This record gives sequence, structure tokens and C-alpha cells, in this order.
Amino acid sequence: MKAFIFPGQGCQKEGMGKDLYEQFPKAKELFERANDYLGRRITDVMFNGTELELMQTINTQPSVFLYEVVLAMCQNDVRPDAVAGHSLGEFAALVVNGCLSFEDGLNLVLNRAIIGQKAYENAPVKTGMGAVIGLSDDYVAKRIKEIWDETGEPIYFANYNGPGQVVISGSKKGVRTACKAFMEEGAKKAVSLPIGGSFHTPFMDTAREELGEIIKKTEFHTPSIPVYQCVDALPHTDPEEICANLIQHITHPVLWTSMTHNMANDGVTEFYEVGTDDTLEKIVSRMYPALHCQSLLDVPSYQNKVKNYRTIK
Repeated sequence: MKAFIFPGQGCQKEGMGKDLYEQFPKAKELFERANDYLGRRITDVMFNGTELELMQTINTQPSVFLYEVVLAMCQNDVRPDAVAGHSLGEFAALVVNGCLSFEDGLNLVLNRAIIGQKAYENAPVKTGMGAVIGLSDDYVAKRIKEIWDETGEPIYFANYNGPGQVVISGSKKGVRTACKAFMEEGAKKAVSLPIGGSFHTPFMDTAREELGEIIKKTEFHTPSIPVYQCVDALPHTDPEEICANLIQHITHPVLWTSMTHNMANDGVTEFYEVGTDDTLEKIVSRMYPALHCQSLLDVPSYQNKVKNYRTIK
């Protein structure tokens, strides 16, 4: 079995998608549909914008979503048997498996960006996120509770990315305090991330409520293949279940570790990362070194066109 895996926010890069736009007619069509739908040329930001412009939430999330959907739809060599997305990547996964239309997926991502930014700006405290590598999940869970109790600064799990690799989220002061403590306690890495906001935590409750109303009004179709969702790590094909999980998605931790285990246990032997880099590919390879993991950019559909194009450029 083959799975397409879609990374989330953070994989944006300057010039992303320009090679696809210029080499694949299908890519050009999808990018222009997005420009028309948004009423602005998001492709100008993606292809020619600065890193700072791409980091603006209103640009980041639609750009990552578009790149991933276009990348998946512009090749004919690999057909997935399942899809899974990390955080924002779940929206691209739901378009690729036919659960959401292209425009509906884009609309949800745009609203997710706008509403999430508003929730961040209106949070009662300044919030942020931090990456912790090299400590067990149980130890991190115990310590963030202790640090919360000691300081009064709320800290939550946001992402379970892999064994010994998690993201915490909460007040900026709490995240900084926890990262400092973890480094002193043997972590390989514990750093605050350049992300404003406390995504996948109760700080996003107002965003979940507002975005949830939009999700409820969106048409969900029976997908062609299962999607492993972030909130429970299980495969789903029922549109109502998928819709309900997507509403909880914004305040619930991303269970990527369990998602990977479940896909492998269900028979997935080939993982293809649909994104600009190899972030998820590396995580899966560390967890299951015997399984096949690679970027979708490395399949034959792209090797000659895109890679040669990049070399010439």
C-alpha cells in the first residue's frame, strides 16, 4: 500500500511552485483557479515573494495548501491507497482524496488562516510554540504540568511528531521556561519556534467555534481512499466523521506518531511526502527504516521535467 503524506505550515519556501506552474499545464490551471477564487495573485507571493511575505499567515497557509495539492495532481506515476496530513496538510489530503473540492479546500484554508490569526491576536497572553527533541513523551508531559503548576504559565502538547520529537505550545513565557528546563535536563534540542500563536491547544477555542461553523456549511464527499486524521490517528471514509474531526482539529494535538504507526500497521509500505522538503519523510524513515519513503518530487513524472528545469534555471 502507498500513502501520500502532506506536511504543514513551516515548509514554505521562496519560489515554491514556480517550476510546476511553468512545466505542467495542470499546475498552471490550478494555480490560476486559485488566483481567481482568492481575487488576488497568490502565485506572485509564492513565486516571487520574500521569505517575510511568505511567513505572513494569510499567505503561508494558502501557499502551502496550493503547492501540495498541485504537486499531488500533476503526476501519474504513483496512486495512493491512503492519505494523511500533518496539521494544515490535512486540508490538502482531503482535496486529493476527493473529500473536499479544490475551491472548498482553499476556502477553508483561507478562513483557517484569518480566524487563527485573529484568535492569536486576541489571546489573553502572548503565545508561542517550541520544539523538544530527545526526551520521552511521558517525561515532557510530566514536566510541562509541573512547570505550569510552578509558574502559572499554561503549556500544552501541540504535536507528537515522532518518538522523542514533540512540539509544545502555550504562553511564550511558559514555552521559554520549559525549553530552558528541558535543555538542562538532557534534551538534544529544546527551542522556541518562530511561530506566533498557540495552535492545536485550547487557546484556539474561539477559532474552532468560528471555523467550525464554516466547516459545517461545507460539502464533504465520500472520499476515494481513507484519510488518517490528526485528532485520532485513525483512517476515515465517512464524510460526517471527517467533518467532525476537522472541526476538532484546530484545538487538538497532532498525533503524527500514532498516525505513522497506524498506517504502517495497516499495511502501508511506501510513503510519499507531498511537499517542498523531506521533513515527514525523515520522521517516517527513522520510525520504519525498512519501509520505502521518498519525496513525490523524486518520482519519474518530475525527475526529467522539474529537476532538469531547476538545474537550467
